[in-house]
This record gives sequence, structure tokens and C-alpha cells, in this order.
Amino acid sequence: MRAQAVTDHVAVVSQDAPRFASRRHSHPQAQLIYAITGVVSVTTADGTWVVPPSRAVWVPAGVEHDTRSHSAVQFRSLLIDPAEVAGLPVVCTAIEVTPLLRELILRLVAVAETPERVELRDEVTQLLLMELASLPVEPLSLPQPQHAQLARFCDQIRDEPAVAVSLEQAAGTLHMSRASFMRLFQRETGMSFLRWRQQARLLHALALLAEGQSILNVALACGYDSPSAFSAMFRRVLGKSPSEYFDPVELKSMS
Repeated sequence: MRAQAVTDHVAVVSQDAPRFASRRHSHPQAQLIYAITGVVSVTTADGTWVVPPSRAVWVPAGVEHDTRSHSAVQFRSLLIDPAEVAGLPVVCTAIEVTPLLRELILRLVAVAETPERVELRDEVTQLLLMELASLPVEPLSLPQPQHAQLARFCDQIRDEPAVAVSLEQAAGTLHMSRASFMRLFQRETGMSFLRWRQQARLLHALALLAEGQSILNVALACGYDSPSAFSAMFRRVLGKSPSEYFDPVELKSMS
């Protein structure tokens, strides 16, 4: 993976690989982790974010994280001085990659190869930072609880998303009443248990879909009785069906 300075405050990172995995690390700059193709996951002490090519993960400066792809990947990420622009997220988050943002990222990669075009680099950089600051947050994260016993339980749920676990069973696993478990889970993750489990299944589904698995196989692997039930959940959360979300025609139109 190589980084090229675009301006004194912004650098681009490019790498194409069949699969990619990094060790836990951090940067003095903020990072926009984006892949033109492939699904990538970013994990910190607070949770995991899984994003397809229509989304990216924003990692604030100094946050330790690891990154991996779930298929062949083309990284085109950015390292940004956090003092360069106001209004950017102060916590890890997934953001939408609009057609404009995608083109600006690709343009920055191109102009990094032509250091003599200083004015163009500056103008593209400023436009990109303005676009970043205006983008909405996407629901593609999975918070990790800090409570040790609850964290182990959540790891089991994430590792076996097809296993059905009721709220009562979950509470019993931690030897708690239903009400106590609900309060603990909400306090630790900011979500209800059922919402968290659905999110874990959704992020697992994104990785499987990126590998080219059928909607039927993905639905069953994520604990849904039918493709229609899975697709209904997917559309309700992300606003599109699984096939639309990974539609190559849509991505081509963004090229």
C-alpha cells in the first residue's frame, strides 16, 4: 500500500489486491477508507463497520483500527489533516460515497501523479472536503460492548448469525433478568438486543453478498427463513434490495 501527498494536508492511499488485511494501527491524520470495488470491514475497540463500494468508513486521527476486505479490492483511501476542515465526524462512522465524492477521490489519485498541477490539486481537495462535510451518516456499524461477559456473548452472536436467540435466552446466558439485560445492552451498545442482532446479520450479509453468494444462501446463513424475509429487512434498513445495493449498473454509472 502506498501513500502519495496531494497537498500539505491530504494524501491518497492506493492498493489493488485479491484480498487485504492490516494489523491494528493508527494514523496521525484522519482516514477515509474507501474501495472502488469489494467490501471492506473496519474494526476498532468500539465496533465494526462493513461497507460496499457505495459507502466508506471515516476513522478519526489517532483511532486504532484494522481493515480487511471480503473479496478482491481496489483501495483508494484518503489521509486528511483533521485541522484542515471543520464539520467532519469525531467518531468512526460509515458515510455515503456520492457520485461526486467518488469522482473527486479518483481525481485526487490522478493529480497526485502530476505534482506540477498545484492549483488543480488545491481546488479538487477543497471541493472534496466540502462534500465530505455535508454527507449523511450510514447505518453500517456494529457497536462492541465493553462489559466483558456481554462482549463475549456478542462475539458468539456475531460468529453464528444464523442461530436464533430470543431475548429471554440472551438474558439467561448472562444470568440476568430480562429487564436487567435490556438495560445493560442498551447502555453498552446504544441499541436494543434485537436491533443489534439484526445489524450483525446485515453486516455479515454484506460480506457474503460481496463474495457473490446467492440471496438464498445469504438469507439462510443469516438466520432468515426465506429470501423475501431477508430482502425485506435489507430494504427496510438500507433503502434498497440486496440486488439493487450491489447493482453493477449503478456502480458503472458512478464511474
